[in-house]
Amino acid sequence: MQSKKIKVLVVDDSSLFRQMIIQHLSAQPGIEVIGFAINAYDAKNKIPVLKPDVMTLDVEMPGLNGIEFLKQLLPVNPIPVVLVSSLNLSVFDALSAGAVDFVRKPDMSASNSKSVFFSSLISKIRAASISKVRMSVRPPLSSNMPSSNMPVSGTSRQSMTGHTPKPQNPLLQKMPSKPMPFPPLSRSVLDSTIIGLGASTGGTEATLAVLEKLPANIPGIVITQHMPEGFTEMYAQRLNRICSMEVREAKNGDEIHPGLALIAPGGKQMEVVRSGRSYMVQVHPGAKVSGHCPSVDVLFSSIAKNVLINKVGIIMTGMGRDGADGLLSMRQSGAFTIGQDKESCVVYGMPMVAYNIGAVCTQASCDNIPSVLMNHLKK
Repeated sequence: MQSKKIKVLVVDDSSLFRQMIIQHLSAQPGIEVIGFAINAYDAKNKIPVLKPDVMTLDVEMPGLNGIEFLKQLLPVNPIPVVLVSSLNLSVFDALSAGAVDFVRKPDMSASNSKSVFFSSLISKIRAASISKVRMSVRPPLSSNMPSSNMPVSGTSRQSMTGHTPKPQNPLLQKMPSKPMPFPPLSRSVLDSTIIGLGASTGGTEATLAVLEKLPANIPGIVITQHMPEGFTEMYAQRLNRICSMEVREAKNGDEIHPGLALIAPGGKQMEVVRSGRSYMVQVHPGAKVSGHCPSVDVLFSSIAKNVLINKVGIIMTGMGRDGADGLLSMRQSGAFTIGQDKESCVVYGMPMVAYNIGAVCTQASCDNIPSVLMNHLKK
């Protein structure tokens, strides 16, 4: 018996790009394009009639702001939305407003850009079709930031090394959320632990929800979030403004130290290596592993192999199984491992596989992961 097709509504104000999306999606098995809309107002009228399973939404459209559209739409029609966006800060506000995932618009002049775009779009539509829609009340950050399609340089809090970068723009200074009132960790714990975290679909908000509850005095954290090149820098800057610890996109040779979270750059693999008594990240181009670059499996496997001090692995919401095998290696090498539970995941894929193969010591909701982590570190 043939499974039910995923009904997709395409929302884009560009006739050429809209037709290109419709043509490619219509050729995919298991996907049916049931209609299109030329703007948010048109979409609002068509959604109750067409009842799509998934909607693709151009972030930059004239008329009704995409973020406001999602805020109005999702409480009434909780449809999984996959954003189609250029390199723009507003995509994170749209994700915060409840969109499930996003795909970067292709560079039409690049030879393989369109094929990469459609491969990613199709994969994320399939993931979105089985996802849970979650709405956030987080205020937009991009409205307080320069209006530009290029990443902007954020400032970071004073690091554990005592270096304080000079703010480049008062609008970019940290505005951290108030972390949960955890007792301070000892210096020995801070210096003798590395935390690895991996996430995919739904992970941009889930990772933020964990990090913003943690204090500044936290062991070094390394993060792989499935995200295109360019967006990881903006994502790191967003987290850096909200969280108490310093957050930045990783560069090859960055040392891992307390109070710092490093995010793997989009399109590159990131590994943890030992250098004397210290640990640093190696960031390099590489083939996809477990279907992804950056790959959570690559990060977790390197921690399992190379980190001789205490280690913690956290696997969060995402489609597929990337990170499950790496987390199992971490647990087998003595790490404490946490998996996000089914109820709080947007897509219970990666954590489910990890749990099923015995890689997870304990499961916890997104809200409770910080407490589980801090209680472990205090022991």
